[in-house]
Amino acid sequence: MTRPEFLETWLSVEVDGKRFGAVAIALAIALVSFHMWNAFAGLIPNLITRPAHLALALPWIFVIGAAAQGGRVSYWAGWAFLAVGLAICGLIMLNRRDLIQQFGALDGPLQIALACALILVVLEMARRAIKIVLPAVAAIVLAYAFLGPLIPGRFGHAGMPVDYLLGTLTITEGGLWGTLTGTSVDTIAMFVILGGFISAGQAGTGFMAFATQIAGRARAGAAKVAILSSAFYGSISGVAAANTASTGMITIPTMKRLGYPPQLAAATEAVASTGGQILPPVMGAGIFVMAELVRVPYTEIMVAALLPAILFFLAAWFGVHVYALRSNLAALPKELLPGWAAVARSVPFFMLPFSILVGTLVFTSFTLAYAAVFATIVTWLTLVFEPDGSLSLQGWYRRTLVALVTAAQQVAVIAAVIVCAGIVVGVFNMTGLGVKLTSVILSASDGRLWIALLLTALAALILGMELPTTAAYVICAAVAAPALVGMGLPELQAHLFVFWYALLCTITPPVCGNVYIAAAIAKTPWLPVAGNAMRLGVGLFIIPLGFVANPAILDLATAPAAALVVMAQIALGLWLISFAVIGAARQPLLEWMRLPALPAGLGVIFLL
Repeated sequence: MTRPEFLETWLSVEVDGKRFGAVAIALAIALVSFHMWNAFAGLIPNLITRPAHLALALPWIFVIGAAAQGGRVSYWAGWAFLAVGLAICGLIMLNRRDLIQQFGALDGPLQIALACALILVVLEMARRAIKIVLPAVAAIVLAYAFLGPLIPGRFGHAGMPVDYLLGTLTITEGGLWGTLTGTSVDTIAMFVILGGFISAGQAGTGFMAFATQIAGRARAGAAKVAILSSAFYGSISGVAAANTASTGMITIPTMKRLGYPPQLAAATEAVASTGGQILPPVMGAGIFVMAELVRVPYTEIMVAALLPAILFFLAAWFGVHVYALRSNLAALPKELLPGWAAVARSVPFFMLPFSILVGTLVFTSFTLAYAAVFATIVTWLTLVFEPDGSLSLQGWYRRTLVALVTAAQQVAVIAAVIVCAGIVVGVFNMTGLGVKLTSVILSASDGRLWIALLLTALAALILGMELPTTAAYVICAAVAAPALVGMGLPELQAHLFVFWYALLCTITPPVCGNVYIAAAIAKTPWLPVAGNAMRLGVGLFIIPLGFVANPAILDLATAPAAALVVMAQIALGLWLISFAVIGAARQPLLEWMRLPALPAGLGVIFLL
């Protein structure tokens, strides 16, 4: 084997159509190894682990990402930002003891300059990772921190010294290195790494085969397979875009081959993939942040969110079924069903990490990070298996590289979002801006909970149009959740409500990430896909209001019978609403029945 062939075969890997070389692989190994080591290392100081988390993510955004996208200016500018970011993160880690003794105040012009440079690096990192909106919001909030004394009225503030303001953000745990970043490095990263390893192996084959065998026999079988497989994948990955891209590459072409309109095929996958962020056991990154903000055990959130998450997929299932009645969409042909033998061979690859996660979280006292590490190690060992069940060390090696690079890319994007959001939260806490905005919501709603809920839902959807779910949730929760709690809504219920609407931005026009991805796979314009997604997912916008009106559904742990009864009640309402919005057939009698179905469905949910 010649040297170029060796490098191509063993020291590079292709992921999502992009080639990553030996340096990228080494950086991926470093990132994954650090986070797995951190889970077992004990009490490492936060000003070590959190700057290290950012430092390991920097190359993936500034250099590797720029190289993959092309663009000479962006590439060389990325090197400059990378060098500055790495240098400052290194200085913070090396001088941690001295910085702690400064009690949040910077010492001299050099430290102030370095703090400004670090904040610029974080803002640019977020811009490159998720575009302009989040860093723009962070920049506006920062400007408010400096200019607040010049603002008259209740939105002004007394001001604070520049050295204290910048110091709190950069050398304490009140800004960039706050609890959000701590959650990212200690918990979220581990579950993202687990998702990378699951997607690289036969686990994907397992959940797809299982979903196909179960749902493929039903009317509109291909669409229902998309819903079920997206639920299985999302329950462990928690990343909506990755869910759409991975399962959609299989489900959308299948639906098109069976005669589904491309816009319906793409809309089904876009809606279904959104729900993975709220389906236990993993859910999305924002749920880990929620556990930190609300100060309740993650398992408590997991149990409370289970029945609403099931309702999410039931609502999508109902929408697809009504479409099937209307358009006569048939089941999958028998030759496309994998058979129970194939399911039995592949499902263990999916069930192993799933069972380890659930078992560790429910039956042991181990932390979330431990559970993710255990599941990741087992999943990594299963990568040795080929699709036909044979063993292959070379295949194991290749799939390991894919898993490492996939995980590193996703961890870097989440780090960019979380660290930048830390600026917003830090300024909110220092200036009291969050409390002031909360008071505006209370005033606008005139103390009426349902008006405040609608304003909060609208705010979360607007924020989510240009922000990832986690960032939209963090900003909206900081402003709106205290207002809802002040009106008597339990804190967990208020945060779940905010998070739910933040995640629905993935299918809400005009900016809807899942819709764009699914439309690209289906090779169809995105706007009709968005319209179909809104119709399929109409019930999803009602469920959060439903669990506010019927809070018993969140009490599965303490009152399971009552929770299940409420779930059945809301499910009936969702079926009626789907029938009213979509229509089951072009027959006069059924068309007339659609008119009372909408108020009947709303009445079942909110009045019974």
